[in-house]
Amino acid sequence: MYFNEQTTIYLNGEFVKATKATTDLYGQTLHYGYGVFEGIRAYNTENGVRVFKATEHYERLKNSCQMINIPFDYDIDDLIEQTYKVLEVNNFKDAYVRPLIFCSPNMGLTKPNGVSILICAWEWGAYLGDNLLNVTISSFCRPHPKSTKIEAKVCGHYINSILATTEAKEKGFDEAILLDTDGFLAEGPGSNLFFEKGGKLFTPKTGNILPGITRATVIKLCQDLEIELTEGAFLPEDLANADAAFLCGTAAEIIGLQSFEKKSFPKNWNETLGKKLQTAYKNLVLEKELQETN
Repeated sequence: MYFNEQTTIYLNGEFVKATKATTDLYGQTLHYGYGVFEGIRAYNTENGVRVFKATEHYERLKNSCQMINIPFDYDIDDLIEQTYKVLEVNNFKDAYVRPLIFCSPNMGLTKPNGVSILICAWEWGAYLGDNLLNVTISSFCRPHPKSTKIEAKVCGHYINSILATTEAKEKGFDEAILLDTDGFLAEGPGSNLFFEKGGKLFTPKTGNILPGITRATVIKLCQDLEIELTEGAFLPEDLANADAAFLCGTAAEIIGLQSFEKKSFPKNWNETLGKKLQTAYKNLVLEKELQETN
């Protein structure tokens, strides 16, 4: 699904076939989840293939490393250039790009002696599909912000996401909504949450969530479209009583919610602020005029 014998990846300054690439078995990333990654999308726009928010993603990769004491000695402009080369050599026009920084052999619980960098890509549709989602509150909460660097995109953090998603699907739902350790709405396992009430939008504040790049893009679009948005601490009851809701993330893009705990949202998705933002976001990544959303 993600690669075949023809797939080429970027690994430590070289382009190699994915099937020929090797790594060690004693690295901290494999054993402890001590590594960082990014999820980036490339789009086939009217102006050619464009990597959306490439600088912002690689800046976050760097910041994630710095927050958890992983060395980052790479030039961001060079990494962006190598990303475009990965897309070119694989002949990808629309693709998901995965940079990963993983640690060298070290069985100790100390910062790494050295790191490697991988940039790979594959063709991937919307991560959560195109249909409206039915979601449920997870029994798993987000990690406490004092237990880790919650704003870093760390490999090991996604064990929490896997547990939440698996539980939700086993209960017959499409996706989970996680709370923070105080019982307030936080986010989806791999996406940020917004909900609509009375013609206004609301989203959980930072501090217990991964402050997504797509989330920041949605906030900017709200400003451009003069949509009132409030960031704050909200309870599950606020989501239950909302008119509509959506999740957003690089992999998921913007996807609407059909129901929360089997209770359907009353507003028709096509008439929601989320739908308006979904259209505006698609126009933005495809480099179309924002005015087309009006």
